[in-house]
Order: sequence, then structure tokens, then C-alpha cells
Amino acid sequence: MTADELRTSSARLVAAADADRRRLERALHDGIQQDLVALAVNLQLARELCQRDPAAVDSFLEEIARDVHAALDGVRELAQVIYPRVLIDHGIAEALRAVASAAEVPARIDAADLGRYAPEVEGTVYFSCVEALEGSGQATIRLWEEDGWLAFDIRTGRPDRDLSSMRDRLGALGGQLTIGSDPGGSTRVSGTLPLEAGLATPRCESMGPAPRKESPG
Repeated sequence: MTADELRTSSARLVAAADADRRRLERALHDGIQQDLVALAVNLQLARELCQRDPAAVDSFLEEIARDVHAALDGVRELAQVIYPRVLIDHGIAEALRAVASAAEVPARIDAADLGRYAPEVEGTVYFSCVEALEGSGQATIRLWEEDGWLAFDIRTGRPDRDLSSMRDRLGALGGQLTIGSDPGGSTRVSGTLPLEAGLATPRCESMGPAPRKESPG
């Protein structure tokens, strides 16, 4: 990677981070903040209603309880976007299985014997895989560890995708992304990331392990 390419990649990373922050601010302002304001108003109304018509308070409190649960769901959804709890607690494989099970067209996850890694490694690989899955339809993800690298191979049905942000994300930690096509029109996205990526710096060349061969059948 040349100096100009590194600067362009860094600029894209900064722009993507700024865009993410703006999306989070909108989600907080237009969603959770508005829900909490409405709850505060309704609690004040419940207090006044308790003094005027105690018999009507129960049904109003049930409505407030539903609003509280809806606000909690919004917080959980936002937390999933920022950094999912299942990734923190159980690692990449389980986090991706959770994403796959919630998708309209579930993806198949092959991640046998995958361990736990530094947060930088797990977060980078997880969010890269999630990006490749977005709108992809049927997909297969394979992850494995090899010679000090964490590698993944994704087959999706969505061709001609702009995955520059994924390339930037991996490249910032010394990784590499390869995009190709398979017979039949499916897209193959392969990535590698050094396991010491938490301490790594961007490198001009980062070959990583060769893609794993397909098993017969």
C-alpha cells in the first residue's frame, strides 16, 4: 500500500467514524431520548391522576410499563449496534450465529475450534463479517486460526459490492481483504488479520495465510 493509499484509507476511516457517531446521536435523540421524555411526562400525569381518579391509575401504569419495556428494547438494540454483548461474553462465532439466526435468510457459520482473541481482533473480524452479510441473502461464513492469523472466508449472493470500509478496517490493523467471484455469480470475500493486531500498525504488505481449500462434497 502506497503512502497516498494509506492517507486515503485513513481519511475514509475518519469519515466512517464520524458518520457512525452522527447515526448514534440521531438514534439517541430521535429514539431513546424521546421515549424517556414521554415517560417523564406520563409519570407526572400518573401522579396527578392518582390524586383525581385513583381507580384509573392501574391501567395508565400498565401503559407506562409497556413504554418502559419499549425504551429498554431500544437501548438493547443500540448496544447491539455499538458492540454486542454476546461478542464480549462469547466471542466471534456465537456473535455471528446470533446475527445469522436473526436474519431473514440465515447464514451458515463454520467456526469450529475458534478461540477468544483480543477485543481489537474480535471486533474487527465480527464487524467485517456483518458488513459482508448485509443484504447478501444466502451466505456461508468460515473462520479459522492459522499460523498466528485469524482468517475468514465469506460466500454471498450479492455481487458488485463496495467493501472499501471493510478493507480499511482490516488494513488499519495489518490485515488484508480479497474480493473475487465464484462460478455461478456468487461473491467470495476473504480476509486475514494478525492475532497480535491490537499492537499492530498498518503495513505495506500483509499476505496472511492462503485461503483454506474446500472440503470434498
